Order: sequence, then structure tokens, then C-alpha cells
Amino acid sequence: MGTVDVANKDVTASLAEKKPKVVFVLGGPGSGKGTQCANIVEHFHYTHLSAGDLLRAEIKSGSENGTMIQNMIKEGKIVPSEVTIKLLQKAMLESGNDKFLIDGFPRNEENRAAFEAVTKIEPEFVLFFNCPEEEMERRLLSRNQGREDDNIETIRKRFKVFLESSLPVIEYYRAKGKVQEIDAAKPVGEVFEAVKVVFTPKAEKVAA
Repeated sequence: MGTVDVANKDVTASLAEKKPKVVFVLGGPGSGKGTQCANIVEHFHYTHLSAGDLLRAEIKSGSENGTMIQNMIKEGKIVPSEVTIKLLQKAMLESGNDKFLIDGFPRNEENRAAFEAVTKIEPEFVLFFNCPEEEMERRLLSRNQGREDDNIETIRKRFKVFLESSLPVIEYYRAKGKVQEIDAAKPVGEVFEAVKVVFTPKAEKVAA
């Protein structure tokens, strides 16, 4: 096991040297964060990392780690924070970029504390797409006709989980003055205008 720990320490040290800029992107199901992340990547050259996508890719790779993740998900267990964080760290190092949008993570306080403890990185801020439940329901139901996981009960369950798990994370960073809240109920174009305001001043200050 020693070599694995050394490898992880190396990854953490290499990342810490880069002093990457990390923005956590949080919002309920249907808040439009995927669309907006794509816009931010295009306009502001961030690398978009989705915790869920990384876990799915690891499972698909057939690695030992992937098999373990798959078994945990099958058994209805939560994948340990460290597993997700290691995948995020690896993706950050391999990307060669130093600006990251981390989407759908941290899902809860334990994730948040583990991320900061393991990576020694504090996010620049949290981009929170705040969208009323009725609007998210409307979007998900119109977007995914016929998809099993988008019936009304499932959507409400997902929203409830989001509120219970992610809101404490948002409140933690809000107390530190690190939450940029976006009204995500508006049309996509208007939402991106608000997002641009959050990201642009910093870019202009650098240029000045």
C-alpha cells in the first residue's frame, strides 16, 4: 500500500504547486448547470470536471478501482469521498489546465471537508444555480419524456436530497463570502449574462 500513498502524496504536491483555481458548481437537478458549464469552458477556458462522469468513466475502464465503485453503487452505498477526490485530482493534473469547474461535487459537508483536507485546495467560490423546484420539474419533465428516472416522484426525491445534502455546503461557503448565486429560472441566455459578470471582472483585473 505504501507506494499508493506515495503516489497520492505526489499528486497532491504537484497540484498544490500549480495553485489551481477551483470553482464548485452546485444546483439542483434541472437547474441548467451543465449548459452553463459548457458556456464557461468556451468563454473562459476552464476545464469542466463532473464527479459523476469521472466515476462512470472509471467503472467503464474496468479497473480494480472501477469494479469497487460499481459494487458500492450496486449495493446502494455512497462512494467514499476520497475515491471521488482522487479521480478529480488525477483529472486536474492530466488536463494541464489550472482553472477548473467541479460540477456536482461536493455533494455534502463530508465531501467538502475531505476535498479541502486531501487536496489542500480551497475553492475560489461556489457557483450556485438557484432554481425553484417547480421550474426544475417543468424542465426535466419536458426534456426527458419517457425517461424512467424523470418521473415526478423521482425528481422530487432528487431535489430533496439536493436540499438536505448540498445546502449545508452552500451555507458554509456563504458564511465565508464565497458563494456567487445565479437566478437559474431565467432563460439560458440571461443566465449566462449573469454568469459572465461573475467571471469577467477577475479576468479584466488580470489584464489591467
